[in-house]
Amino acid sequence: MTLDLWLSLVCGLLFAGAALAVKRGNELGIDAWTAMLVSNLATVVGFLCLWPMGGTFLGWQQLWQPAMVALLFVGGQWLAFLAFAHGEISVAAPVLGIKIILVAACVALLIGAPLGGRLWLAAATSSLAVALLNRTDRTGSGRAGLTVLLAGGAAASFALFDVLVQKWGPAWGAGRFLPVMMLFVAGISLAIHPFMPSRPLPPRPRAWRWILAGNALMALQSTVFVTTILIYQNAAPDNVILSSRGLWSVALVWLVGHWFHNAEQAHGPSVLRWRLVGAALMSMAIALVVLK
Repeated sequence: MTLDLWLSLVCGLLFAGAALAVKRGNELGIDAWTAMLVSNLATVVGFLCLWPMGGTFLGWQQLWQPAMVALLFVGGQWLAFLAFAHGEISVAAPVLGIKIILVAACVALLIGAPLGGRLWLAAATSSLAVALLNRTDRTGSGRAGLTVLLAGGAAASFALFDVLVQKWGPAWGAGRFLPVMMLFVAGISLAIHPFMPSRPLPPRPRAWRWILAGNALMALQSTVFVTTILIYQNAAPDNVILSSRGLWSVALVWLVGHWFHNAEQAHGPSVLRWRLVGAALMSMAIALVVLK
């Protein structure tokens, strides 16, 4: 198992822990838009630490490349937030899992890298696993169509983001493309934040502790994962391994969810059975990528 796959596996665990912490901060009164802005600014700090890795500044005429990638990053976050805010999470989260297949398709179409049947099978299997891991016992709200549209758009944005980092990043180098791209993300986030719906900030420091801790983990996993894609040029397999975050999320919710006052432990046994099936499928997908 190569280093990039190990790093992707660790990123999946970091993402699961970050999501639990950020969710707790939201429950204590910090709205999702503010959490997103803090996350982006924290991620900028993480990516600026890559500057000593060096690289080449390709000139002002090539700035459209990191700018376009930044737009995809912010756009994916925005669509995902709308999917969670205006639809059912039990529909949105599984749909976001199609990013894995979209990455594989984008790699084939935009980069021309050969993708074997094993990887396609792993992508399809892990996408099904994500759907089962996010199964709940709640009924829908009648907005499934809108949720699918928004979450599908978010998955497409994130997939294209990963592939374009792999396509354009090497010419710049990790120490130039990623920091410049994230400066664009910060600028876009700050520019649109005043126009986003928000509520007064809570006075409780406890809420901010959860948000800052979660976003620190999120920034770390984003920095490590995107850098891994740029350096190892292996976006499709790395995304399959990253999808283990669904497995990690189930494990953390059931084992330590009470530390975060998470209510998902109250799901019935049928949900647990489906999520165990999803965990088994996720393990199969990982094995398909790792075992040659």
